[in-house]
Amino acid sequence: MKKHNYKVSRAGAMQPRDYSAEADAAPHHYSENMAAVQRHADDKSHGGNVEDEKFASATVTLNCDVISEDMEIAGFERATLKTALTWVAIVCTAGLLRLVFHWLPQYYLKCTHRRCSLAAADTVLLRDQYFQWFVHLVKTLRATDDQSNKDGLSMSPIGASPYLLIPDSGGRFREVTHIRYFVSKKLKYIWDEDTKSFNCLRSLDTDTPCSYFYGCQGLQEEEQTIRRQVYGVNAIRVRVWPILEILFREVLTPFYIFQVFSCTLWFIDEYVYYAAAIVIMSVASLSFYCYSFRTMQMELRNKIVTHDIVSVWRGGELVETIEAELLVPGDIVIVPHHGCLMQCDAVLLSGNCIVDESMLTGESVPVTKTPLPNPKVDKKQGPLYCIKEHARHTLFCGTKVIQTRYYGNEKVKAMVVRTGFSTSKGELVRSILFPKPMSFKFNRHTYYFILCLSGCAFIGLIYTFIVMSRDNTPVGDMVVRALDLITIAVPPALPMALTIGIVYARQRLKEKDIYCLNQNSVNICGVINAVCFDKTGTLTEDGLDMWGVVPVIDSRWKPIIHNTTEMDQGHIQVCMATCHSLTIIDEELCGDPLDLKMFQSTGWDLEEPAIADSVKFDQMMPTVVRPKKPRFGTSTEDVGQGESTQPEIGIVRQFTFSSSLQRMSVITRALGASNFDLYVKGSPEMIVSLSKPETVPANFAEVLQTYTMQGYRVIAIAHKPLPDLKWVKAMRITREQVEQDLDFFGLLVMENRLKPETTPVIKILNDVNIRTIMVTGDNMLTALSVARECQMVGMYDQVILINATPTGVAYVNSEHVDVEPAAHPKEEVNFLVAGDSSDVRRKDKRYHFAMTGSSFANLRNCHRHLLPKIVQRGTIFARMNPEQKAFLVEHIQELGYNVAMCGDGANDCGALKTAHAGISLSEAEASVASPFTSLQQNIKCVPTVIREGRAALVTSFGMFKYMACYSLCQFTSVMILYNIGCNLTDFEFLWIDLCLLTVLGIFFGRTAAHSVLVKATPPDSLLGATPLLSVLGQMVIMVLVQIVVYFYIQTKSWFTPFVRNHEKEYASYENHAVFIISQFQYIILAFVFSKGAPYRKTILSNYYFVAAMGILTAACIYITLYPMQWIINLLELHPPDSLTFNLQFIAIALVNLAACLICEMFLVEFLFFRILKNKYKVLRRTKHVYETIEKELRNDRSWPPVETSHEHKRKATEEALRSPSSDTAVILGEATKPTHATADLLHRNDNAKPFLRNLSTNSQSLLISPPSGGASVGTSPVNDSAYAETQYQSSL
Repeated sequence: MKKHNYKVSRAGAMQPRDYSAEADAAPHHYSENMAAVQRHADDKSHGGNVEDEKFASATVTLNCDVISEDMEIAGFERATLKTALTWVAIVCTAGLLRLVFHWLPQYYLKCTHRRCSLAAADTVLLRDQYFQWFVHLVKTLRATDDQSNKDGLSMSPIGASPYLLIPDSGGRFREVTHIRYFVSKKLKYIWDEDTKSFNCLRSLDTDTPCSYFYGCQGLQEEEQTIRRQVYGVNAIRVRVWPILEILFREVLTPFYIFQVFSCTLWFIDEYVYYAAAIVIMSVASLSFYCYSFRTMQMELRNKIVTHDIVSVWRGGELVETIEAELLVPGDIVIVPHHGCLMQCDAVLLSGNCIVDESMLTGESVPVTKTPLPNPKVDKKQGPLYCIKEHARHTLFCGTKVIQTRYYGNEKVKAMVVRTGFSTSKGELVRSILFPKPMSFKFNRHTYYFILCLSGCAFIGLIYTFIVMSRDNTPVGDMVVRALDLITIAVPPALPMALTIGIVYARQRLKEKDIYCLNQNSVNICGVINAVCFDKTGTLTEDGLDMWGVVPVIDSRWKPIIHNTTEMDQGHIQVCMATCHSLTIIDEELCGDPLDLKMFQSTGWDLEEPAIADSVKFDQMMPTVVRPKKPRFGTSTEDVGQGESTQPEIGIVRQFTFSSSLQRMSVITRALGASNFDLYVKGSPEMIVSLSKPETVPANFAEVLQTYTMQGYRVIAIAHKPLPDLKWVKAMRITREQVEQDLDFFGLLVMENRLKPETTPVIKILNDVNIRTIMVTGDNMLTALSVARECQMVGMYDQVILINATPTGVAYVNSEHVDVEPAAHPKEEVNFLVAGDSSDVRRKDKRYHFAMTGSSFANLRNCHRHLLPKIVQRGTIFARMNPEQKAFLVEHIQELGYNVAMCGDGANDCGALKTAHAGISLSEAEASVASPFTSLQQNIKCVPTVIREGRAALVTSFGMFKYMACYSLCQFTSVMILYNIGCNLTDFEFLWIDLCLLTVLGIFFGRTAAHSVLVKATPPDSLLGATPLLSVLGQMVIMVLVQIVVYFYIQTKSWFTPFVRNHEKEYASYENHAVFIISQFQYIILAFVFSKGAPYRKTILSNYYFVAAMGILTAACIYITLYPMQWIINLLELHPPDSLTFNLQFIAIALVNLAACLICEMFLVEFLFFRILKNKYKVLRRTKHVYETIEKELRNDRSWPPVETSHEHKRKATEEALRSPSSDTAVILGEATKPTHATADLLHRNDNAKPFLRNLSTNSQSLLISPPSGGASVGTSPVNDSAYAETQYQSSL
């Protein structure tokens, strides 16, 4: 049969298996379908070329608009003969082969199935870009099947239907009799006979015209039921495993399988005490694991799973109440007036909704959702619905509808477009359940090292058979002794010992209000060398603060006013009190934080009409604002025509803020006034372009630049009287008719303050060469200013703005210039402005790249070859959406960095989960996605986590070397004694294993982290030259000492050799000598490997460990010099009668200690690590990718090809004018001096004439905007006045 191979290609990164969700992703009755139990390779070259070639023979695409991922897929069908032969092999190996197949299910599939086309496949094998394998059954759903008892398909009996409905393009559904499908990572893929491929089950958010939604009349119960057969229930379910299942899965891991083998062997060999001790510790470890794992699952389920009752419209006046889990795409739900928690993604069809989208954005700012524009009414709207473009008309799952507003008795309706794991909340949960796998070098190398120990055990096994066969030892005893040697060389307690440091680190973190959900992330924190920070709420305070108002009177700037409550009641204060979108919900003033701060700074009160909140939808009764107390001074500017000194202003009409128009406005009327007034606020460039030139100060650009360069949020305000406007006309007039010929009145200056802990923490990280990166959704200039203020960008560092378009990449030079602050800013500082040429590649200056999310997306899609260089020097990433944040973290990781991410919002969840160590400053959804959660709402937790990670990693390193040397040391003792047919006695083993090793191991990791971070990171490779030399050096000393003692005791006159026997009577001088010196060696090894500075405190601070060493050393000395008879009998010792000889054991132990210290501290750490490694390149570790790129950047002074600001503006203008769009506006500016070069270019270009709106010889800003008032691209919202940013984005 011809073999077919298929590639599932979907741009982006697939979220792979999380152990906590393994069973969730697999069919319950097919154990081989567990999600990805093996990462097949550490890099792309480790998967096997044969398999890569097989998977590359043909391709087919799985189309899905919910997630982006790359998978390869192949079809298999059951082969009876192969299955029979495989099970014969399983029986012959006593089930060991089946255990291997449990760990590697893809090989079980290949051994029991044969390859076939996807059309004939009953099982599919998928491999993602992380080389993880997924095995899934292909199921068939028929229309005649009764689905009433199928879990996950219905909450009530639905019986059989005559057909199934599967979605098609255009919102249409077609009837079929059956479907073939499989489920992978919570998404359903159905077979398409037309394309011969598996396609992700589409919803109504794909290829659906907007007109479709207004043509629907709701679903009848029968059709809803039929659709639910295909879509399943509308539920985001997180399965909590039963205790027995968790226990069973953990026991079947290789570690516990080896422990079962070891303990069984020890019980057979009557080594009962230590076997029992290991069993007790293992049971305790398993119990703790099961408890913590199930607790974590339950916490995740409780935070995610919700249940609710919804009302669905069945057409006409019929409204039915059903469970939310029964919803399907196409249902029309009635949003209750008191609000609700959305259980699906739905497009709003009527009424307005005020929504809290903090789950998606991380900011608890109420957002007003409006109905989807009806193409029959508004011809400008595009024909297809896009959930991203129409986000302001979409209610997302997991967001909270605070309130609805509607006309009279009209219901607020929304049509369901996505359900279950396809929703926005479902995507978030999927990213948590299936994160990117973390590959940590230390963890990988532990397996390689264990293989080396296994090799030693194999050599010892052969040696044992040779020696014991020579002595005619019974075969049974030979097998037991040989297998026992394996448990000595590979200690079963090794994995438990490696977690000691992690357990103590988690405990210390908990004491500092930092909680760790994933203990595997603790050690990774020890090698973190790059940290990405969100800005708002992480580096800075959550909200904005009013810094001051800069008035303009008669085209002249007036002194700045900081106390806005003391301002005269003129147009500026009235604009601040009225021009906003605030509303009162449950007797609390709610709205955008900027509007809230602006209004609160006036000291006025807002009063809404005394009607129900839910019907405040275009009501005729206006909102009224008034001062809280009478003022005794009045302004020379009269507000309206009233005589009252205590004005009451009614907000008659509101034109909401539009990011494309960069402004909002309100029509107001003062109590007793005969005319209306228009107040407008928005970005300074936009307001100036709409204002009368004679009202704008000549030095407007310089003053604006003074504030924006310091990172202030600057908003311009303007006013226009409307003397001839009547009430009816005011309700109908368009904003384009009134928002022109304005009087410019000044600037509002607001600041986003840094948290006091931010700058010190950033300085600490910079001082120890940990790279800091800002990843924010805020505007570019604010991000630049915050980066300088917190010292993320040095005072004399330069920043190059990256402007990437599909056709090219521009590098706009920025340099430091001293600008004399105008209007009394905070202080005289260095500002970042676009200027003419400066050598940014001078060796004494470091430059940083800064870019927005759109440029980052263009780099990923069109200029990927430049991405490594730009990411290497990229420090500021602004306007980044959640998906782009996660992609950025991945790209930084690809350079070889170990990345931490610190954020506080649900919009950071993807990046928090993608990073090697995610640190959440929130207890909401972000805490579920993040390995670490800090209850302290600042970034002080970052260096704390890194310090504890370093301490835990060094502890794990020391513990691993200790356990390896312990096993080899004991292995050496046994091998020496095997040579004469002797061995250590059971209680000698017990004294070493239980009293020495266990006690020292427990307290080994209790040494706390050092209080100071250092530049050098601890090693993360066990196979590096330094750790290998350390272990090898110690073992050479230990082996030599044991051999010397073994032969030395034989030189004494009173020595009598051991006589071989089969009664296991091992008491002899040889046994005594080897045991006595080896017990000191275990204490010496613990002392030598328990290092302190620079990553841990001194060993003397670990009181328990020091006390344990002292007590055990004293016990060993006592056993050596003059043990009591019961100790001699218990341990089966044969001590010499000479006290002088016994003192020689103590002397040899001291020499052993001195030799080990010299080896570790001088030969390894000083001579090799500090001297030889720096002298000989061959001894140094392989450079990371980022180190190679950084070296290239330092040496290549011809890159980047930086342009001057004038060159960039001219190129951007030419590009914009080649194909001017009807909905594109471009703001261009001269940053350093007034010039008409750009203006002349516009005037000479015929394409620009229809777009030329305003050009003043005194203006340093040129606005090109379509006369129809189309959308503006490349500009920021109302609070983004960043002048340099608009330059930087001009070519967009």
